[in-house]
This record gives sequence, C-alpha cells and structure tokens, in this order.
Amino acid sequence: MIYGALDVAEQLGNGTRLEDIRAGEERPHQTFRGIKFNLPWDTYRPSSALDQHIPTAKDLHFWEAFLDMMAANRFNVISLWNMHPYSYMIRAKNFPEASPWTDAELAEWQDLFRGIFRLAKERGLDTYLVHWSIFVSQAFAEAHGVAEHNFYPHYYGPGDTSEIVRRYLRESVTQVLQEYPNLDGIGLSHGEGMGGMTPLERQQWMDDVIIAGMLEAGRPVKLIHRAPFSAGLDSGGSVSQSTESITRAAMERLDDAFEGPIWVEMKFNWSHGHSTPKLVKVHGGELGDTYFEPTPSNYRVTWQIRNEDFFALRWGVPDFIRAHISANGQADYAGGYFTGSECYIPALDYFTAAEGAVDWQWAFERQWLFYKLWGRLLYNPATPDAVFAAEFTRRYGPAASELLEAYALASATQLRLASLYDSRWDFTLYSEGFLALQGETTRYIGVDQLIAQPVMDPDYVSVGDYVETVRAGGSFASHRITPPVLIEMLERDNRKALQLVAEIDPAKNLSLRYEVADVQTWAYLGLHLSEKLRGAMALQTYRLSGDESAKAAAITHLEAALAHWDEVIAITRPLYRDMRLTHYNHNSFSANDDNLFHWALIRDEVAADVAVARAATHRPE
Repeated sequence: MIYGALDVAEQLGNGTRLEDIRAGEERPHQTFRGIKFNLPWDTYRPSSALDQHIPTAKDLHFWEAFLDMMAANRFNVISLWNMHPYSYMIRAKNFPEASPWTDAELAEWQDLFRGIFRLAKERGLDTYLVHWSIFVSQAFAEAHGVAEHNFYPHYYGPGDTSEIVRRYLRESVTQVLQEYPNLDGIGLSHGEGMGGMTPLERQQWMDDVIIAGMLEAGRPVKLIHRAPFSAGLDSGGSVSQSTESITRAAMERLDDAFEGPIWVEMKFNWSHGHSTPKLVKVHGGELGDTYFEPTPSNYRVTWQIRNEDFFALRWGVPDFIRAHISANGQADYAGGYFTGSECYIPALDYFTAAEGAVDWQWAFERQWLFYKLWGRLLYNPATPDAVFAAEFTRRYGPAASELLEAYALASATQLRLASLYDSRWDFTLYSEGFLALQGETTRYIGVDQLIAQPVMDPDYVSVGDYVETVRAGGSFASHRITPPVLIEMLERDNRKALQLVAEIDPAKNLSLRYEVADVQTWAYLGLHLSEKLRGAMALQTYRLSGDESAKAAAITHLEAALAHWDEVIAITRPLYRDMRLTHYNHNSFSANDDNLFHWALIRDEVAADVAVARAATHRPE
C-alpha cells in the first residue's frame, strides 16, 4: 500500500495527470533490501569523524527523514550497528551496574530507540541491532574485573568467555527483545573481541549466548548471521572450508527457530563493494562454495556492498547496480543486499562550505541519487533510467535532464579505480581521495604504487604487468582491460560528462551548483587517472629500457595529471570544507593532526610524482 501510494505521488510529481494514472502490479526482485547504519556512540573504531554525528543521530527528526527516504526508495530493512548497544537500551535486571546512566539519561536513550523502531514499523521496515562480539560496557568490565579490552574504544582484543560475561550478554539480548517489541531481530559477528578463539569456539559461544538469548525472548525474532571473518585465532581476515562448514552446520541446526530465513551477510569484495560486480573475495579472501552448494533451505545470502570509497562526492552508476544484481542476486541461495559504510555515517552534513540555501539538511540527502538507485533497482532492476532522470528535472528543471547520464559516466571513475587497485579492509582504499593504506600510512596513491599494485578485477591488467608483458613480446586477450584500454574509457566518458554539464548554468541554484561540480570533480579525477596511467607506463618503460624519450613522456604526463588535480582543487575548494576521515586515524596521516581531508591538502603528494619521474634512473633487467 505504501509503495503504491508513493508510485502515484511520484507520477503526479513528474507531471502525470491523476486521470492518466493506470493500475499496475509490482513484486520486489530482492527480498532483503537493507541499509547498514553505524551508530556514532560505541562505534566500531574511535574517531572524531564518527563522534561528530552523535547530536544528529540522537534527533528523532533526523530518523524520521532518513526512514522516509528509505521507504520512498523501497528499502525495507534498517540495521543499526554498534559494538555494545545494550547498555544504551536497558538497565539489565541482574546487572544494573552495567549501566552508566542516571534514570533520566537512560529514559532519553530508550525514547530514542523506541522512537526509531516505531517510525520504522510505521514505514514497513524491519529493524535489526547488529553488534560485534565479545563486548560489554566499560562500567560492567570495571565492576567485575573482566573483559579488560572488550569495551569501547578497544575493538581488537581477546575473547572473554567467563561465565559472568556470557550470562550478562545472554540476558541482555533477551531483555532488549522483550522490552522493545518493535525490534525485529539481532545480527551477530564472529569477529572482533574474540581473539584467541577458534572458529568452532566462536560459533559455540554464539550459540550459547547470543542465539540462546534470542530464543529465550519468548516471541518471534529474526536473525542476521554474518559469515565469519577469521579462520584462525586472530581477528584479521582469513577464510577456510572448515570454517564455512562449521558455520553452515550451525545455521542448519537452527532449522525454523527464527522467523523467516536466516540472513547470511557476506561482504562483497571485502570493504569495497563498489568496484567490480565480479565476486573476487569476501572478508578474508576467496570464498568457497560451501554456503551455496547444495542450495540452503533455511538461510539466504545477503551481499554487503560496503562503501568506503566516496563520502563527499555524489555517485550514481545505474548500470553497475543492474549488472551486480544480474550476476549475484538471481541465484536460488540469494536473498538480497545491504549497502552502507563503516567509516562514514550519513547524518551530519560536515561537507558543505558554500554560503547560501541548499535543499538538504542532513548528509544522506546530499547523496539522494545513490540511495534512490540502490533502493529502486533492488526492488525492480528493470526500473528505467527515465525514472531517475525525471527526478533531476523535478528538482532543477529541464536544464538538468542530462545530469543522470553525466553522473553515470563520471562517477564510474571510482568503480574503475577500485577495480584496478586491489584493496581489502576499510582503509586500504579511499577512491574519491585517491588515498590508500601503504605500509602503516594512509596517503595518496603515488606513481610507483600504481605501477606495483595488483588489480581487484581479474579482467584488469596492472601497469607493471602490462609493461613487462609487452616488452617480452606478449599480448592480452581482447576482453582484458589493459592500461591503454582503461585510458581510452576514462578519456571518452569523462570528457563527454564535462560536455553534458557545460551548458548547465547553476548560478541561481546552489544545490544545482553542487550537482554540477561533483560531476566535474569526478571527471577531472578520471582525467587525472588517465594521465597518471600514461605517465606510469612511460616511467616503467624508461626504467627497464633506458629510453630517454619515455622518461620525458612520463614527466609530461605526470605534469598533466597534476594539472587535472589542480582543476579538482579549483572546483572543490569553495564548496567543500576540510572533512574529517576515520582513514587518517590509522597511525598515520602526517599532513595534519585533525584527520582532515581535502584534495588541496595532498597536492604536494600529487606533485611528488613529477619529482619521482625526474629523478628516475635506468634499471636494467
């Protein structure tokens, strides 16, 4: 009923007369259409980039707007992720010392959570708490002298399996489900806070504590069971067939204990799902077929399309989403998708610098196209581009009708970089900033790193492999995306995107100015990458051959890449603040002490590529 009313409203908003609206019928293509939302208190990792969202995320007006957006875009699951949500929601009956709040403070937190769940239920959304294990409140740990490294801000540590911790968490799960009837389910993670435990021990702990607590609630409950991250004793990423078999057997033993299928969450291409629609890896490495063969009866796989690659710039490539669903959402074991971030919370708008009226208040509203594309295409992948293009026209008038095509061309730059540059966990790549974790430092992807880095998509060819193969007289199959092929794609699409927005005059509409500027920024980032690839090929050729003309070409192309970066700075400096990033908390970013990113702040690193080329020497093979 909600979706039907929204469809009528959309048609009327796009100019269709009421008498011209016709009856129609739709069925959701993907059953599970979820958003991963990390709560900013007791966050997965401590960071000022996450803390800054706390006031916004405690405002029910924000949640009303966010959940309205979800319903309008046909999402049907909101999952709230937190290290230990329970002490914010209850005063545990047998462990009141675990709560750090006064009665008035706890009542405020409880009103917030009840309000979120109520608003979600009114909009037809399922709600889940998803947490990491094993974590408790600091007050509980200190009161009992246990779990010394199992509370915020710690997120890696040993698994404390003492009986008092087990009992506290099991009872907390039960009490939360009993006190919050509009909460639909719980999601569990076999990861952080479980160091030193084998995969079997982790699964047994989940069965005895979290799942047991859910089953003791005395009401129907739904379960998200994340695929384990580690096949060893540590908390890092690894996979094994034996771990997959343990997990599958554990879920199948539950049979019909939970309402509906168990949703098995798997990170598609680890933390960088916006890369290639080919499944290359999950958290830990290449996945076997244990979860898929034979077809499961009581669980379905839900792909987690993590976004750690673009937080500021608007993004929209509808054909990528369609291709993803076609390749991965059709199987009989597939249940749906999540999308969301670990290092970014779409609450406070901490981006907008230009003074003037814009048509958004909160961060998620800036990325309206991202949410509309993912939600509507998960609901119906056949939704035509005309639906999304019409939204641009409704917002900005006929002059904006080609913005969708411009975004599809220009923001594909991000997908191509993430397909070319192999990545793993969150900080290993931040595409819109051209940053990557290199050793212990997050910094700009320099020319040498671009040459050496393996690819994510097996159809792509790295610069190093390409130059070596060509020098040896070899060649590549026609379907492979070599650096010259990628350069042609980047040049073609980004120059066309710039042409499409060249005639749009945003002078009287600041919101439209941001839309146009983001297309231009992606386009110049794409042109920057194309020249950088040319420079990298020439530089590597010179080092191996001693051809001075190749060295000169490398310098020329890397100077051109720097000029495109300067265009990015010129576009973004008046529009974007210096923005806090969790990425810079990893031991590392030396440019400033406040975790701040802007393209202007790393210009010196970009310019260093030219110096690298000038100083290059011949390295005989």
